[in-house]
Amino acid sequence: MSAMKTTIHGRKLLLLIAVLMVPLAQAEAPPLNLSLPPPAVSQQPVDPAVVKPPPGYQAPLTTLEKIRSYGAIYLGHRDTSIPFSYLDNDGKVNGYSWELCQRVVDAVKTRLNLPALEVVPVFTTSSTRILMAQTGVIDLNCGSMTNSEQRARYVSFSNTYFVAGIKGLVRKDSGIKSAADLAGKTVVTTAGTTSSDYVKAVTSRRNIFVNYRSAGSHQDAFNDVLEGRADAFVLDDILLHGLLASAQQGDAYKLTVVDESFGFEPYGLMFRKNDPEFKKLVDETVAGLMKSGELERIYAKWFLSAIPPKGINLNVPMSPELKQLIKTPNDRGI
Repeated sequence: MSAMKTTIHGRKLLLLIAVLMVPLAQAEAPPLNLSLPPPAVSQQPVDPAVVKPPPGYQAPLTTLEKIRSYGAIYLGHRDTSIPFSYLDNDGKVNGYSWELCQRVVDAVKTRLNLPALEVVPVFTTSSTRILMAQTGVIDLNCGSMTNSEQRARYVSFSNTYFVAGIKGLVRKDSGIKSAADLAGKTVVTTAGTTSSDYVKAVTSRRNIFVNYRSAGSHQDAFNDVLEGRADAFVLDDILLHGLLASAQQGDAYKLTVVDESFGFEPYGLMFRKNDPEFKKLVDETVAGLMKSGELERIYAKWFLSAIPPKGINLNVPMSPELKQLIKTPNDRGI
């Protein structure tokens, strides 16, 4: 009997302990929450903070502001780009593009009320002219330069004032009459020009294998053909005729320009990009020359008359493309 009571009392004690432990367990472990989390609260976008320039920072001058500040305008030119921009025997800059730039200079003088504005000629090459415009070394490029979409990513162009055909200069005894005759030949182009792109496009389309080489200047490329280092020099046709006109008579007689064109290119005066005030002034100046008929007179002076240094007449009539552009001026590139 005593053993049975002990067993019963033990069971009651265990039951009591179990009952007492339940609330303790509930207090230690929080109940399981099966509900979905509340939706995220959307926050209104915060306006970005205005970034202030560092102390002493000054915004770059516009082209007209720079010209006013310096009291001078810097014009880029070439040395042998007859009849656009070249040096005569006295080292003076001449040419069709150069004269158009002088009309822009006149407009700048009027706009800034600086009649004594100094004009500083700056020699450029095909490879340096874009960088020189971007960095402000020159304010306006007055050479023979094609307005292309690729170049327009970095600089701006005026309304088109000339349209050139891309052709090849060869020796008369070479037998080269067209692009088909260039198979296996060496073609030279001037570094920094678009001429090689035209040659590569035409020869690739016709499956013609051509060797390419690059020259540092138009004159170097001209000499490469004259002296047999290259079979053809591809460049704007008017520049090739200009090089022939300035060459020694005996050398010029050995060379000729083929009839077939690789393409056509619009020329524009070039200057720094993202300067709408200066572009408007340049475009209005060129368009004004077109409207007044003055551009045609300037054209006749450089393409249909005797020009320095040798008094040779290039006798290149105005193309139908340029005549149309005079009626409808635009700055569209290729």
